[in-house]
Amino acid sequence: MDRVSALDEPLKKTLGAATAKVMAEHLDLHTLGDLLHHYPRRYAERGELTALSELPLDEHVTVVAQVADARILTFNQGRGRRLEVTITDGSGRLQLVFFGKGVHKPHKDLLPGTRAMFAGKVSVFNRKLQLSHPAYEPLSGGASAADAVDAFANQLIPIYPACKQLESWKISKAIDAVLDRAVDVVDPLPPALREGRGMATLPDALRKIHRPRTKADIAEARERLKWDEAFVLQVALARRRFADTQLPAVARRPLAGGLLDAFDARLPFTLTDGQQSVSKEIFDDLATEHPMHRLLQGEVGSGKTMVALRAMLAVVDAGGQAAMLAPTEVLAQQHHRSITEMMGDLAEGGMLGGSDQGTKVVLLTGSMGAAARRQALLDLVTGEAGIVIGTHALIEDKVQFHDLGLVVVDEQHRFGVEQRDALRSKAHSQGERRSPHLLVMTATPIPRTVAMTVFGDLETSVLDQLPAGRSPIASHVVPAADKPHFLARAWERVREEVDNGHQGYVVCPRIGDAEDEKPKKKSAEDEAEKRPPLAVLDVADQLAKGPLSGLRVEVLHGRMQPDDKDDVMRRFARGDVDVLVATTVIEVGVNVPNATAMVIMDADRFGVSQLHQLRGRVGRGSAPGLCLLVTEMPEASPARQRLAAVASTLDGFELSRIDLEQRREGDVLGQAQSGVRTSLRMLAVIEDEEVIAAAREEAVAIVGADPELAGLPELRTALDALLDKEREQYLDKG
Repeated sequence: MDRVSALDEPLKKTLGAATAKVMAEHLDLHTLGDLLHHYPRRYAERGELTALSELPLDEHVTVVAQVADARILTFNQGRGRRLEVTITDGSGRLQLVFFGKGVHKPHKDLLPGTRAMFAGKVSVFNRKLQLSHPAYEPLSGGASAADAVDAFANQLIPIYPACKQLESWKISKAIDAVLDRAVDVVDPLPPALREGRGMATLPDALRKIHRPRTKADIAEARERLKWDEAFVLQVALARRRFADTQLPAVARRPLAGGLLDAFDARLPFTLTDGQQSVSKEIFDDLATEHPMHRLLQGEVGSGKTMVALRAMLAVVDAGGQAAMLAPTEVLAQQHHRSITEMMGDLAEGGMLGGSDQGTKVVLLTGSMGAAARRQALLDLVTGEAGIVIGTHALIEDKVQFHDLGLVVVDEQHRFGVEQRDALRSKAHSQGERRSPHLLVMTATPIPRTVAMTVFGDLETSVLDQLPAGRSPIASHVVPAADKPHFLARAWERVREEVDNGHQGYVVCPRIGDAEDEKPKKKSAEDEAEKRPPLAVLDVADQLAKGPLSGLRVEVLHGRMQPDDKDDVMRRFARGDVDVLVATTVIEVGVNVPNATAMVIMDADRFGVSQLHQLRGRVGRGSAPGLCLLVTEMPEASPARQRLAAVASTLDGFELSRIDLEQRREGDVLGQAQSGVRTSLRMLAVIEDEEVIAAAREEAVAIVGADPELAGLPELRTALDALLDKEREQYLDKG
């Protein structure tokens, strides 16, 4: 145990109070262990040896040369002093310059005839190349000079994540002071696993990451440290999954000849192979006496709602209730509308004209009138309503269920783990608390490794086939700044779609009312163009008066009253509106098969995955879709490259990879996963796919054999360090 506590030792004991305070406040480093795990960001090389005749400008170089002459010059009426040294290596000459108090030592060291190595950045002064204040190392003659050259020139200098108050080289000195304590580090990897994979020990990896002799040292250390992070995290998730399998739940098996069969019999189309195989996975999970925890990923329009609805019907058949949670009211209303339409009279159980096999499908949102809300709550507590669809108003204390068997959460990334947990606590079956089954749906394709890291406590199903009848979407970038006539043509294309009996969307980043005008923090790209993002209200006005005059143009945004929003959506769905100018409220769940064109204004202000989501709103019927990405960013900018990527592929998984590579993990793992995020220092969720997959496999095997990790005390210690309170809660609520 002493070894563990040795690394918990506060830094002020070793480094002194002042340095420790800066490290704690600015770098969040508090203990010896924290400092040892503060890895270099990169390594500077003093450069291969360069001939003086071939010096590149603005690069760090290392040269070996002989001092030809050295002289101290004064300037500024004798107040300033400058040492100029000329060196030569036979191929050319170079001037070195030292200023101020820094002239005395080099003046003593660099006498004419001295051979030395010099390292620094090449600059130009008076049209001549020079090195200003270079590092230097005098060389003695003989064979050892060659070795000295090698040791100096090829040395890898660690550059640490630093702050203004503490430069990288000071952090490096602090590491020097504690590096010999690396032998006290507890190694979380089971010896059999480490030896089987031929990995370095942890103390060895720490020494090599901080003080590498060669690039091979760095590679070996990184590989080992990535494994630690991936493995400890995957063990935590594997234990969570294992614990979930121990929880009691009520098995829910569909009833032959019940509601699900009646629904299937009425379907006007056959389910895709993907929908059938994913449904089978879900039904198998529902039939067990442990709660299902499944993530259902599917491209926009791949039929996730249909799969979720069939799961809900199966649970109602088995005597339970199902709740579907949507992130916004617009979406909840839409799900309610589309589910009642799909079910027809099966959604009118107990009502006049309803089917005998039917059930009641109720909507519960925060803005409902009191009478409707009272009725909905009553239908839930009596069990009259088999299916409820709502926003997180469903989680309020007042809401009681008769027998909640399944929770479907739509768009996980907008829905915190706490909400999932609160809903789960409402499941009572026959007076006992039993966990409901859980199905999480997301239309944001998540690369496999992120799913394994962020949603590692959920089993994953993927729908990657589009249902028959979905049409392809053509996407193009419209460079409004370089080619204004392209934008004019874009509006002509929207008119053509409307003339052909179709409808279109125009999406803007902002609403444009007074509340919206508060100055926001500007990004570098915003600064570059000095123009506020385009707003719905302004664009709608300009279009109605200009390029789309004569068409029925309406607006939709998040600050409208719920009834007004619903009214606009209904009229758009009915075909009474030609063009809807909206914010991203239409991003998820809006289903209008007749809408075929979408123009996204200031498209560079949206993320890759968000653009992909938005684009999925068109081409939902039999006519092909068109998506135009309007931008004023110049062609060479990263923003334009992002848009070109979106235009070039409809594969959401490919785009989510691109998105991730550009945003890095921090944003992906998000706040709900903050605990995990801070523990990933070396692991890059995208590049290290193989490490994560292998670590997961090993973790599952180890937890399966020894769930309590009784035989692996070091691993338990590492887990305790990873799972501080905040992370423990995150995993618990996962």
